[in-house]
Amino acid sequence: MRGRFLFCVTLCACATAPVREDAPIVWDDFPHPQAPEPDPLGARIAAHADALVGIRSLKTVTHLPDDCTGLVRYAYSKEGLELMPPDGVHGSNGVTAIWSGARAKNALLRTGAPAPGDLVFFRQTYDRDRDGRLDDGLTHIGVVESVEPDGTVVFVHRSGQGVTRGRVNAAHPQDQATNDWLRMRSRRAPAALTGELLAGFASAEILSR
Repeated sequence: MRGRFLFCVTLCACATAPVREDAPIVWDDFPHPQAPEPDPLGARIAAHADALVGIRSLKTVTHLPDDCTGLVRYAYSKEGLELMPPDGVHGSNGVTAIWSGARAKNALLRTGAPAPGDLVFFRQTYDRDRDGRLDDGLTHIGVVESVEPDGTVVFVHRSGQGVTRGRVNAAHPQDQATNDWLRMRSRRAPAALTGELLAGFASAEILSR
């Protein structure tokens, strides 16, 4: 059931064009044995995302795109924050534009564990340009809701079935007990778990500066 629950994420359009920028974050000590205490802002952002779990379409609550970028932008906009850089998605896609904005602010996490409200990025969740190759870069994004004691990150995202929760564990990327299915098996690529497609995290606290 859990596999079916998240396999449909591949049907969700999270980008406007193929992108090749998908260099992974290399953590120095991830996962940290103890997640950081959430700051009030991050906790509120996570709560805004969590409040949408179960809805089928973002069109019922916002004019933002009804995709994974729209979900994270909505959660941050409730705190007066815009994740999309001023130059938008020109020459890129929405996920990569947000990644680039986070990188420009030095918000991409390289140590420790993420906190509620942080962003989580994934790559190659589907063959967006339909060329039969895994060359689509960053294609999916969500909001961290919580971090469990074993390092498993619970996140909220806009999937093919609406707004849902998912789990990812960077320390055990192929463990089906702590990672959910994110990419559907096809003739072009095997099915993959969230941990196998994880690209990195970005700090909500730094993004808000």
